[in-house]
Amino acid sequence: MPAQASSNKKAVAGLILLLSCPLEIYSQAKATQQEPSEVVRVFTELVQTDVMVFDKQGHFVDKLRREDFELRIDGKVRPIEFFDRVSIGSVNEESQLLAARGVSADTNGSRVPVPLDRGRTVFFYVDDLHLSHSSLGATRKLIAGFIEKEMNQNDEAAITSASGQIGFLQQLTDNKTVLRAALERLKLRPYSVKDFERPPMTEYQALLIDREDGDVREYFIDAVMTQHPMISRATAEEMVRSRASTMLQQAANITRNTFIGLAALVKASRKLPGRKLVFFISDGFLLDHRHSDSMERLRRITSDAARSGVVIYSLDSRGLVASLIDASTELAFDPTSRLERAAHGELSATQDPLNALAKDTGGRTVFNTNALDVGLSKALKEASVYYLLAWRPDREAPGPSRFRQIEVRLLGKPEWAVRVRRGFYDVDPDPVETKNQNRSPAVKAPQPSPLRDLINASFPDRGIPIALSVNYVNTPDKKMLLSTSLQIPPDFISFSPEDGKHKAFVQIGGSVFNDRGQSGARFDDRLTLTAPSASSMKESNENINYVFPVNVDPGLYQVRVAVRDEKSGRAGSAHGWIEVPDLSDRKLTLSSLIIGWQKQTPMTQVSGKHPPAPVQEALSIDHHFKRDSMLRFLFVVYNAARSPSDSLPDVASQLQVLRDNQPVITTVLRKIPTEGADPDRLPYAADLPLAGLPAGQYVLQVTAIDRVAKTSASQQTRFAID
Repeated sequence: MPAQASSNKKAVAGLILLLSCPLEIYSQAKATQQEPSEVVRVFTELVQTDVMVFDKQGHFVDKLRREDFELRIDGKVRPIEFFDRVSIGSVNEESQLLAARGVSADTNGSRVPVPLDRGRTVFFYVDDLHLSHSSLGATRKLIAGFIEKEMNQNDEAAITSASGQIGFLQQLTDNKTVLRAALERLKLRPYSVKDFERPPMTEYQALLIDREDGDVREYFIDAVMTQHPMISRATAEEMVRSRASTMLQQAANITRNTFIGLAALVKASRKLPGRKLVFFISDGFLLDHRHSDSMERLRRITSDAARSGVVIYSLDSRGLVASLIDASTELAFDPTSRLERAAHGELSATQDPLNALAKDTGGRTVFNTNALDVGLSKALKEASVYYLLAWRPDREAPGPSRFRQIEVRLLGKPEWAVRVRRGFYDVDPDPVETKNQNRSPAVKAPQPSPLRDLINASFPDRGIPIALSVNYVNTPDKKMLLSTSLQIPPDFISFSPEDGKHKAFVQIGGSVFNDRGQSGARFDDRLTLTAPSASSMKESNENINYVFPVNVDPGLYQVRVAVRDEKSGRAGSAHGWIEVPDLSDRKLTLSSLIIGWQKQTPMTQVSGKHPPAPVQEALSIDHHFKRDSMLRFLFVVYNAARSPSDSLPDVASQLQVLRDNQPVITTVLRKIPTEGADPDRLPYAADLPLAGLPAGQYVLQVTAIDRVAKTSASQQTRFAID
């Protein structure tokens, strides 16, 4: 775990000095891109839903109009007050969703940052409580393929499981290292509902007995009477029903845990902008209405998915199967074939809940195929575009929660498939766990601080859009220094007169967690900001920066920070992952890629007595740059091999700038100077002009090639051009 160093701020400052040295300048080709205009539509008190339309070939039907649709709520036709076509993960998606709800994108007068190339939000919910050994392998292969091939530059994804075995790594992130580590934690959790009586009874047979299937019930009654010839048939029947009921209750408890985890994921994602895709991966399970509350939980998940903008795609991880009976299945001896006849419906019965989750949330199933990756790719593609419809609800007196049915029909084209959500609760009902239960008086628990609540939350809060930058470097005393830098925009801070000046007070807190979620180093601070006037700091557009350095051991870490404006109560948080390498293995390694900006002041004619205007330089925390600026980057090469001829390293560097996983700039190899440098820590810095690159999100990637050892290492970071 981390242990704080005493004088690390000086080390951080020393690193930044390298950014002010004369550097090489990388040239780059110009490119152009048309920027989409922002959509602004305002209505009041609207409810929205998303709709997809597909032709007979399964292709999305584009260019439909408002008048092509008929909307019914609880069977009653409603006027469509808002209609638009939306691309998932686009710049405009969030503003379109706000407009469809009648909410302005700027509700508090503060500057709202416009997202650039936001990307998709994808969750994998692995039902490891209902997953066989072979299905686990197929699931791991499927998700690994998404990480390496399907995940785009600006996408965010999370791998979660019903059992919670992935632990702290069950988080939404764009960091593929974190996703790979989460996938490694996905292990087999054997699930089965069995008893030790004879003849053996399966869970499906128990369900059929409970549903009054005569063949199955009579088979087991006959078997019990053969084993116990002195009992009556009524007693034998009671024993069979009791045995089946016990098995179904065991199964219901496990299924309940599957639904609880999925419900929590869907509900928590309500805080995230835009449409979210959840891939529910399972071997399937049975729905038992008499011994569980499964139907009510399904309906609540459907409602929460509608409120959260979640679409569920269900994948049967068993692939293409003809029967659920294999060599490992213990079967009862049945010369009459009564059990065999009854078993024909088992596969479809186990797929019923998966089908319901997909259909009721506007998604689709991927069943009976071994090509799960093809189904995943198709789902990602078809869900990328949708129509957004909104209507004005009835004004009714407050009453109990009601489930509202949604129907959308396409006029004039009945052969086209319309995919829409089933419905939603107009008012959130009480949680299932507390319904019809006697509630004991509440016990007041100690309340954590607002900052700690934000830090411990599943998703960052954008109430204050703080920027977070996390970097590591190996110091001359051979310690790994982890530097956390955060930036607060002044627009969101409240200044008021006090003692003849205008002051603001900002609370800052943060924690460093290891990959098991254990907290090590943490900081809590209170900043007092002073300005000549309440508007002067905002007008100057000078951000508020804060740095926290700490020494750490090698490992995977997450840094979480939160800030709160004391006067307004407004708060925000941010999360950042970083992997700190172990240099003791002597492999070629790079430090974090640290970037800053350099703005060239326009040149004017000067005499020898007047030097040219200075170049402005600074470390960039938010990684946002203007088009006319110069990006300056720095990294350090560790463990480079020495040449036998002069005992010096021979390392070359190459730079790439990527957008949407495609290179837009690639430079030639350039040798990293060694003169006057520590051969074990070769620093390298250079400039990259950004003029000509269109606005958007980019990835800066540097590769160091050790020409002595014939090895290479890469490091990358994201940046945006406004």
